[in-house]
Amino acid sequence: MSQPSYFDHHRETLNGGINASRTREYWTAYPENPSPRVYGENAARDGEAAFKAALNKNFDLDQPGIIGTTGSEKSPYGFDLGVSYPKEDVEALVSEVEAIRANWAKASIETRTGICLEILDRINKRSFEIGFAVMHTTGQAFMMAFQAGGPHAQDRGLEAVVYAYEDMTRTPAVARWHKPQGKRDPIVMEKHFTVVPRGIGLVIGCSTFPTWNSYPGLFASLVTGNAVIVKPHPGAILPLAISVEICRDVLAEQGFNPNIVTLVADSAEAPLAKKLALRPEVKLIDFTGSTGFGNWLEQHATQAQVYTEKAGVNCVIIDSTDNFRGMTANLAFTLSLYSGQMCTTPQNIFIPEGGIDTDDGDKSFDEVVAALAAAVEKLNGDDERAAAILGAIQSTATLERVTEYGTGDNVILPSRSVPMAGFDQATIRTPLILKASDDSSYSAELFGPISFVVPTKNTGDSLAIVEHSVKNHGAISFGVYSTSDDILRQAEDVACRAGVAVSVNLTDGVYVNQTAAFSDFHATGCNPAANAALSDTAYVSNRYRVVQSRRHI
Repeated sequence: MSQPSYFDHHRETLNGGINASRTREYWTAYPENPSPRVYGENAARDGEAAFKAALNKNFDLDQPGIIGTTGSEKSPYGFDLGVSYPKEDVEALVSEVEAIRANWAKASIETRTGICLEILDRINKRSFEIGFAVMHTTGQAFMMAFQAGGPHAQDRGLEAVVYAYEDMTRTPAVARWHKPQGKRDPIVMEKHFTVVPRGIGLVIGCSTFPTWNSYPGLFASLVTGNAVIVKPHPGAILPLAISVEICRDVLAEQGFNPNIVTLVADSAEAPLAKKLALRPEVKLIDFTGSTGFGNWLEQHATQAQVYTEKAGVNCVIIDSTDNFRGMTANLAFTLSLYSGQMCTTPQNIFIPEGGIDTDDGDKSFDEVVAALAAAVEKLNGDDERAAAILGAIQSTATLERVTEYGTGDNVILPSRSVPMAGFDQATIRTPLILKASDDSSYSAELFGPISFVVPTKNTGDSLAIVEHSVKNHGAISFGVYSTSDDILRQAEDVACRAGVAVSVNLTDGVYVNQTAAFSDFHATGCNPAANAALSDTAYVSNRYRVVQSRRHI
C-alpha cells in the first residue's frame, strides 16, 4: 500500500490554517508550550545536546561553489559558538541554483505545498535545538527564544504557505470556455493556466529574530516554486543553517535537487548581501534590518520584487485609564521584553503635561512617569526574573547606545547591568527611560532598551504628533490608553490615515509588541517602516505569475 503524499498527510494542518486566516480566530499548528507532554519527555535535553554538539565544528552543507569556511558568532551570554559554515563563491552558487530550479518550478502546487508543510513539521520537532541556537545568537532569554524562534516563527511560515496555496489555487489549472454564437455553433476553447515562479528568492536575515523574520519570505518564495538563497546575519547564522539543512533533507528525499534551498554565510568584514541582491537571477528579496540598507535594496535591486521591514518609531499615547496599575504593569513588561530589541517595542510614550484621569484619581504627568518607572524597576528587581525577561543585548552598538544616552540629565530611570547565574559575561541591561526635551531627541529610532516619556499639550496634540511620526518615520505598532470612546475613534482614524496597527487599553496578557499569526497582521506596508505585511495576499501573489495557453476544441 502506497504511503500518502505529504500534502495528504498534512492536509488537516493546511485546512486549519486556511480556516484561521479567514476567521482571524486563535489557532496554532505548533504549540508554544515547551512542555514534555507536548514535545516529548526528552525533547529539551536532546535539543540542548544537539545545539552543544554543533559548537566548535564545521556545519557541513554539500553545496556548490564552496571556497572555504566562515563564521564568528558570539553568544550575548558570553562565549564564542565556534561554528564554521561553508563560504561560497556567489557566482558559482547562483549559477548552479539557476540551472537546477526548473524541476521545482514545474512541480504541482500540491507537491510543493506538501513539502513545505513537511519541512515546517520537522523544524517544529527540532524547536528546542533551534531555541538554544536562537538564544545564543540573538540574546533572547530561552523561553522567548523557544517560542518566538520556534513555534511562533513556524506559524508565520505556515501562514505564508496558506496564503500562497489559496492564492495559487484560486485560478483553475484547466477551464473549458464556451462563447455562444447565436444560431451558429458556440466557440469552444480549452484554456490551461500555469503558475510560473519568478526565479530565485533571496532572504536576508536579521540578528535579533533570525527565524521569525525569515520564515515568511523563505516559505512564501519556496511554495510558489522559486529557489531560495538564505543569507543570515553574520551574528545569527546557526538557527537558519539548521532550517536550511532541514529544507535540503526533505527536498532530497522527495527527489528534488537540494540546492533549491541554499545557505550563504558571510562576515561583517566581507559581506555578500549586496553582491547577491544585484544578481540578475535574483527576482525576490526579503529583508529585515536597517532603514539604510533597506532603502538601498529598494533603490538598486530593481530586477527584483523587494519586501522590506526597516526601522520605525513606535508610539504609545496615554490619555486616561480605568486600570492605572494594569496599564503601568503592561507597559513595564512591554518595555522590558527582550530589552526592547523588537521592531514592535514602543519608544515614545506621549502623556498630557496636565496629567490624566485614572481609577486611582487624577495623576499628574510626573506621577504617571514615576509610576511607570517604578513598575519597570519592580518587574526587574529580582535578577533571576529580570534575566528571564530581558535576555541579553545582541550587539555592541546597542550597548554603546544605552551607555551614551544614560549619562544625560534627562534620565528618569537609569539602566543597570543584571547578573545571570552560569553566564558571568552576559550583557544584560534593564530599560533606560528618558524625558524628551524636544522632538529632535526622540524622532529617530534608538534601537534597544531606550524609551522616552514625552509631555504634550493634550491628547489631541499627542495624536497629531504620532500621525506625523508614523507617516514620516514609520512604525510597526501603536498603543493608546483612554476611557473616552471619542478619543479611541480618533486614534483609530489616525492609525488608518498613517497606516499602522493600533492596540487599545492593553492591561493583561497581551502586549503591544506581540502579534499572533493567522489573526494579527505584522506591519501594514503603508508607512516607511515596512513595504509589506506578514502575511496577506499581496505578500505572496507577486512571487509568481500565471501563464496561459488556449486552443480550440
